[in-house]
Amino acid sequence: MGRYLGPKDKLSRREGVNLFGKAKSPLQKRNYPPGVHGPSQKVRLSTYGQQLREKQKAKRIYGLMEKQFVNYYKKALSKKGDTGEILVQLLESRLDNVVFRSGLAETRAQARQMVTHGFFEVNGKKVDIPSYSCKVGDIVAVKENKKNKNLIKDIIKKWPTKQEIVNWLAPDYKNLSFKLVTAPTVDQQALLFDTRAIIEFYSK
Repeated sequence: MGRYLGPKDKLSRREGVNLFGKAKSPLQKRNYPPGVHGPSQKVRLSTYGQQLREKQKAKRIYGLMEKQFVNYYKKALSKKGDTGEILVQLLESRLDNVVFRSGLAETRAQARQMVTHGFFEVNGKKVDIPSYSCKVGDIVAVKENKKNKNLIKDIIKKWPTKQEIVNWLAPDYKNLSFKLVTAPTVDQQALLFDTRAIIEFYSK
């Protein structure tokens, strides 16, 4: 009997990518949609359908509602430069995502919960808003009164090495903190969604 697939696992299977950053992905064994027809199921999507699918993927990856995602798109559109790259930069700059990228959370959902519960401070000030936009030079640290929590102790044991963390973050293992040394960047080939399709979806 296979492992039980929860709602998030099924969404990852449907999209064919690991949307939620889980350590154990449901794709490791089955890289096809859920259901009895999964292996042979072939669905031809229209251009609109493909664009919609990419937008939905991005929303689920970052855990955003439609209104929140649209606001990020509008903000990216208002700035000079490549709208797709700017959109990714804005999404990656969210505090919950930055915590996830630092390796101090196994998933963005866990990072969001930790931020909401006041585990972190930015530049010495408590910030419990997951959508807080981090900037170059910001130092995010585990709050002093949270360092002895079992959750933090367990995470520290598995904290990735500097080489395993994205190159725009510099970890300080001694002080349980990390610094944004450059603006967030994500290799287009490493992205799990097509930014161009998303921009085209909203530009109609």
